[in-house]
Amino acid sequence: MKLIEVIVSPTGETKVETKGFAGAECQQASQFIEKALGQRIAESLTAEFHSVQQAEQQHQQN
Repeated sequence: MKLIEVIVSPTGETKVETKGFAGAECQQASQFIEKALGQRIAESLTAEFHSVQQAEQQHQQN
């Protein structure tokens, strides 16, 4: 199941988390929310993002 979770802290800071997406698909899926919320301060990519990226790179090299 694909999920985009928006977490708002008591101070108004927001955090967008995606779950169930593969590779850069998560960035594309959450892009509209990030634009609506304003400037991004930081980004943390999950192991799921990196594992898919590595597999794609290895496939392209072969």
